Amino acid sequence: MLHDKLVVNAAGKLVPEEINGEKVIPYKGVGKYKPMGCKHAPPIPSCADYPANGDKRCPSLRDALIRSGLRDGMTISTHHHLRDGDFVANAVFDIAQELGIKGLRWFPSASFPCNAHLIPYLEDGTIDWIEGSMNGPLGEFTSKGKMKKTAILRSHGGRVQAIQDGEVKIDIAVMAAPSSDVFGNANGLTGPSATGVLGYAEMDVQYAEKVILVTDNLVPFPCLPMQIAGNFVDFVVVTEKLGEADRIISGTTQITRSPDRLIIAELAARFCEVTGIIYDGCVIQAGAGGISLAIAEYIKTILQRNQWRIRVGFGGSTQYMTQMLETGLMEYILDGQVFDTEAVRSLNENRKHQSFSVFNAYNYHSKGNLTSMIDVVTLGATEIDVNFNGNVVTHSDGVILHGIGGWQNCLFAKNTIVALPLFRNRIPVIVDEVTTLCGPGELIDVIVTERGIAINPLRSDLIEKAKDSGLPLKTIRELKEEAEAICGKPDKPKFTDRVVAAVKWVDGTVLDVIRQVAD
Repeated sequence: MLHDKLVVNAAGKLVPEEINGEKVIPYKGVGKYKPMGCKHAPPIPSCADYPANGDKRCPSLRDALIRSGLRDGMTISTHHHLRDGDFVANAVFDIAQELGIKGLRWFPSASFPCNAHLIPYLEDGTIDWIEGSMNGPLGEFTSKGKMKKTAILRSHGGRVQAIQDGEVKIDIAVMAAPSSDVFGNANGLTGPSATGVLGYAEMDVQYAEKVILVTDNLVPFPCLPMQIAGNFVDFVVVTEKLGEADRIISGTTQITRSPDRLIIAELAARFCEVTGIIYDGCVIQAGAGGISLAIAEYIKTILQRNQWRIRVGFGGSTQYMTQMLETGLMEYILDGQVFDTEAVRSLNENRKHQSFSVFNAYNYHSKGNLTSMIDVVTLGATEIDVNFNGNVVTHSDGVILHGIGGWQNCLFAKNTIVALPLFRNRIPVIVDEVTTLCGPGELIDVIVTERGIAINPLRSDLIEKAKDSGLPLKTIRELKEEAEAICGKPDKPKFTDRVVAAVKWVDGTVLDVIRQVAD
């Protein structure tokens, strides 16, 4: 979409004041935008409109969508706990297309390559635009300017904020539930499509106009524990299969075997020890990527050597976290999503492993959230620039490659470490200016690469603590120059003037835009 009126926001980026016919607020700086007014609320329902016996089963998803009033221009939300094995989100739009519905907005908590199935519906007008991550084929489709309206990218917490604040009003939420009873009480703990938790569905269920629960494991009332409470649910649909189980969660998650990435992990862990970031009783956020898992293993050695314990691990849980819990190196796991079968087992068996919604963990428009209590988080990035600004959305060619996920929200940890190789495929990752701004540099504390560690000059405390550590400390510019000496300086991607997507900050303001890639 061509935007006639662009303004300069606090990050120095030209951004529109209106997107898809709605007024938006340009980014004002970290902590500068304060919302006014009350939270959004859906209409008040009445028990008189629901079965007296509590049995909310509907014969099919098609019937449930029709009874929910599916019509042109609606906003349909789904969650991503089924990941690349998801059958449900695709089925929703198969039905919409068959019914001749047009102009829908899809509002997923994330998308995966399996959702490339929806590209024909973006082409024929069934779906007009997506507000959520656009990975792989969907990202390429958007970057080429093929989406009818402007896509919007938010963090996981930004999505929660948008629902709560009424920025996005969900007409129909279609939520996959690995286990449910006839009333709509549900969880992700059991069944052939078990996902462990349903933390990304909680906001949709509470704020949507209509809620359809789809399950392939109907259990007798009550379905316990209730990760979703049935009094928010309109219809329950029983289907044969929610998705491909082996593409929903892994049998195992694996530590990187790359020598360079293992060096990165070891340097990051050593940095955390010498600067006192890791200590007895600390709170950490763990990831499921190869480098993050390797960092966790090195940190485990530090804990054992010092006879320390982590008080709370916040995940993305994996077998490595559950092993730390079960061996006494970690006291509690608060779990936002599950990545392997061992973590599902742990959730079912260990009371110190609890599901924890992103509603509580990441919502910036709340009375504080979990992120502020995390001592250290380790993140990745596609690019970092010399001002420590980060990009996680576009690749070096300017094409949308990833969603933001929880990345922006995690920046508010007490110590944010970005661990990444100095170059990928002979393309430096440290650049003069990031292609797409996803996180302001003032929030990124440390960059760890296989060839050195750069500390943000704003963190004079960390610089002082690390100065005599023997670690390979360098400036961000020295790392950039070293990468360019090896790989050369890459050409910048070329774009047209057309804005194809906007990047929202955690408070709902517009941080940057993504333009159509030039042919």
